[in-house]
Amino acid sequence: MPDGPRHDLIKSYCETRDRTDTLAAELSPEDQMLQSMPAASPTKWHRAHTTWFFETFVLAPNGIAPVEPRFGRLFNSYYEAAGPRHPRAQRGILSRPSCDEIARYRAAIDARVVDLVLHAPREAWRAIEPVVRLGIAHEEQHQELVLTDILHALSQSSLSPSYRRAPRPPGYRAGQDPEALRFVPFEGGIAEIGAADAAFAFDSERPRHPVWLEPYSLADRLLTVQEMKAFIADGGYRTPTLWLSEGWELVRAQRLEAPLYARVEGGSYVVFGLDGPRQACDDEPVSHVSFYEAEALARYLGGRLPTEAEWESASSHAPRDGNFLEGGALTPRPADAGAFAVRQLFGDAWEWTRSSYEPYPGFRPQAGALGEYNGKFMVNQIVLRGGSCLTPANHVRPSYRNYWSADTRFQATGVRIARDA
Repeated sequence: MPDGPRHDLIKSYCETRDRTDTLAAELSPEDQMLQSMPAASPTKWHRAHTTWFFETFVLAPNGIAPVEPRFGRLFNSYYEAAGPRHPRAQRGILSRPSCDEIARYRAAIDARVVDLVLHAPREAWRAIEPVVRLGIAHEEQHQELVLTDILHALSQSSLSPSYRRAPRPPGYRAGQDPEALRFVPFEGGIAEIGAADAAFAFDSERPRHPVWLEPYSLADRLLTVQEMKAFIADGGYRTPTLWLSEGWELVRAQRLEAPLYARVEGGSYVVFGLDGPRQACDDEPVSHVSFYEAEALARYLGGRLPTEAEWESASSHAPRDGNFLEGGALTPRPADAGAFAVRQLFGDAWEWTRSSYEPYPGFRPQAGALGEYNGKFMVNQIVLRGGSCLTPANHVRPSYRNYWSADTRFQATGVRIARDA
């Protein structure tokens, strides 16, 4: 039997890999081929790419030959140091290898990884463990992408198909008017943000460092469908003074009238989600908004988006018991009453901040291909915090920095507003 750390790592590895397979099992082979836009990828590709990651960065450095050398070109994403790549926008034409072949590829790599973790000499183990943990976190990111990418693909069909065959889990309450926004004050001052050295974190979350915060207040919940409906009814998408210049150009170029997957019909706010089309409740969080829409909505309500330092400082002692992937809702849910003054900090919808995705003071990417994981994307990206209803619960923490370009709408992105004291 392996010792404690090895046993725990194998358990985490197997659970993560099984979750990916469970998510993909809802989809036919035809579904798994779909790539509806260049920013998304087919489910089959996600399953293969996450497997290639373990093969390339865990097994190959330990002298274990690839299962199929030609797969490297197909399933490398953006690692220049790892070799040439199939064009990202053309992943949907890869009919081969088949879904069944990808399943066998996953099984073969799983067996090799487990065997390596079990039997690696102590010196090798010290190098293997952090890379396997990184691979697990990487696969959790792709689990969320499996759902956001297939949602976009299914939304293009006039049949309005549902992702899952089984009904969503019980426990849904009828919608109601949301509680009035309440703003929770924070004193500001010197705060420390970033991940501590002991636990796993991505390199972009470090080093931990002090920041100065002016006094501010944070809304106690995410903004809701009701607030978005008011914004739309009041001409928010037709009022240029609410928008940043680039955002207004996006509104005009794409003729935006509502968040992605949403439309207003009479007094109803209809959304398309993983369960197909439905009427959204007024008190559920609004989702699938770009940074520009979040910024305009915050301005409309007399607030602003928080900085990532404000968000992290406010969330540092909050419970992480939100609406995540494992709960099965797969859609944002209304805020529950909670003992912590600021609710919904984790889960439901990723929260846009006003912060650019930039290196922390003293940041240094690691050497080699794995140094490409985060550092080279630190330009023209906006930080999001907190996770969503499609994020695995163990994947988020107060220091976690997600990032997307400002025009991104196909992710489960929502809005929390802040105010200066």
